[in-house]
Amino acid sequence: MDIKIDIKRLRADIEALAKFGRDPRGGISRPSFSQADFDAQAWLKERICKAGLCYRRDGAGNTFGRLGGDGRAVLVGSHIDTVINGGAFDGAAGVMAGLECLRRIKEAGQALSKPLELVSFTDEEGNLVGDFLGSRAFAGLLNREEVEKGLTSFGRPLRELLAGTEFSLETILGAHKERPEFEAYLELHIEQGATLETEDIPIGVVERIAGKTYRQCSFLGKADHGGTTPLELRHDAFLAAADFALRGTQLVATQHYGSMITVGKVTVQPGSFSVVPGRVDFTLDVRSASGETLETLDRELQALAADIASTRGLSFHSKIIDRTVPVALSGRVIGVIEEECRRLGYSSMRMTSGAGHDAQIVSGLAEAGMIFIPCLDGISHAPDEMISWEDLEKGANLLLHSLARLAG
Repeated sequence: MDIKIDIKRLRADIEALAKFGRDPRGGISRPSFSQADFDAQAWLKERICKAGLCYRRDGAGNTFGRLGGDGRAVLVGSHIDTVINGGAFDGAAGVMAGLECLRRIKEAGQALSKPLELVSFTDEEGNLVGDFLGSRAFAGLLNREEVEKGLTSFGRPLRELLAGTEFSLETILGAHKERPEFEAYLELHIEQGATLETEDIPIGVVERIAGKTYRQCSFLGKADHGGTTPLELRHDAFLAAADFALRGTQLVATQHYGSMITVGKVTVQPGSFSVVPGRVDFTLDVRSASGETLETLDRELQALAADIASTRGLSFHSKIIDRTVPVALSGRVIGVIEEECRRLGYSSMRMTSGAGHDAQIVSGLAEAGMIFIPCLDGISHAPDEMISWEDLEKGANLLLHSLARLAG
């Protein structure tokens, strides 16, 4: 197959999509089911229909564009929702590259034995009730309590957010019944890290997606006067949290190399100028490509926190907010991607994705593969998120040829 994608058209599509949800701070704010998202979805529908694909949208808001008739399809896609004040390429590059691939195959009259279907999943970013709402609804992995009782990141129940739209909790929970039969899924995505750029390699072939454990944690001490309470008599919750962050990071770096730990949102109470902190609440994000390592790390970090609390005369409490297991992607699909990469003359490297993606959800239903392209300085989820259009052209051409192989 000698056809190639049209990078000028693909770039124009990505730049047009980036106009929906422009944030005055410089980035893009386009959470699912926002007005910016509805406007973007209307635009995407027009692009899908103009390409001659069969358009539909399921009860969870997942958008599809099909090329070909009946039969088990090969899916390609990602998501077009963003974090608040995010970038133009996270997810969007994968959806628009997928659309461009199907367009080029149709324009070239390329005969394939299996249908191809574009999918843009709802709320990959987790602005609603947990990450991957759309792909989890697609896979039938949502539970009623989660969607009924969960609050969105905007402080409103999902039911309230959906009022006045064509979607409801019932349509979301029933979306898996509309799922097409398919046998493979491909996703192109920016790396969201600096490895490819540092190594000067244009293509990453993802072999695993790391699992994660999210915890909400608290150190409880005693708030005292900052001017009169001797240092040796203090029960300072902030010092405990700082000690944990440093020692936890050292533990991961020295004993579990390749795993990740992040102490994220930190709230200090009472938060007054001259008061010893009596309570600190913080989020703990731990990730690893090994399920066994992830479990070991969780135990070791909880034990470390308990020891720090005991030494400093405090108490420690935590609860799991979210947990996912590491996922290995399809060896067969990885092989196809690498063969096509060599045939096209692109250098590549195998990678583990530390970030989560819809592919990890879909991989429970069918063979899945992912292609990474570099992002400049490793920046993502930020207004400065940027790519090289040459890298995207290579990634999209690799996606095109891999799709043709899988559906041929």
